[in-house]
Amino acid sequence: MSRPHPAYTPIPKAGSDSTLFKLPISALHPTQWSVGFAEIWARQSDFAKESEQQHLSYLRRKPVPVVKDGNGTFWMLDRHHRLRALLEQNPAATTWAYLIEDRSHSSAAELLAFLQEQGWLYLIDGRGNGPHQPRELPTSLMELDDDPYRSLVWKLKKEGLITPQPQIPYHEFRWGAWLRRRPLPPFSSRALEPALPPARRLVRSCAAAEMPGWRGAKPDDA
Repeated sequence: MSRPHPAYTPIPKAGSDSTLFKLPISALHPTQWSVGFAEIWARQSDFAKESEQQHLSYLRRKPVPVVKDGNGTFWMLDRHHRLRALLEQNPAATTWAYLIEDRSHSSAAELLAFLQEQGWLYLIDGRGNGPHQPRELPTSLMELDDDPYRSLVWKLKKEGLITPQPQIPYHEFRWGAWLRRRPLPPFSSRALEPALPPARRLVRSCAAAEMPGWRGAKPDDA
């Protein structure tokens, strides 16, 4: 049986009344420990075909939700993969953002307590260890480590085997944690192929029925 999911508040979407503003990607503070490098590499391949203006037009359609603390730091609540991919290619890149909470009266410790209370931190590292202390979070997107299980879930979602659940923070990491507790052959973000056949069966099996985004079992799924 899967572990119960931590409580969370859905991250507010950008609405017609949201004010969008530009921020340097390098100034954003992550709220998670790791990323799936397979997704990073795929996004870099897409970005390499586009101009900087095309990047900004795309990012304006998918602005990053941020919370501001008393030090003027902007904490990003989503878009870690695409912005890490773009930052690697262009250290001076900017993105569009929208403010969902102005906590200018809060210290960094108070801000972290607020984010944790909302379920807006992911404190497990790329090896599945944690939860770590919120104050130990990486301070830059470039410091995030690789979680091959997050890469695996990205691939499975691209194949349509997991339904997106944008209202659930760290939805893909929850699936990654679930798969980490199942027997899979050795694999890496660079070489997902060994794990894909059993992972495809697992995420469509009845064992995954309690997971948000489960698409239902096929007749031959165990």
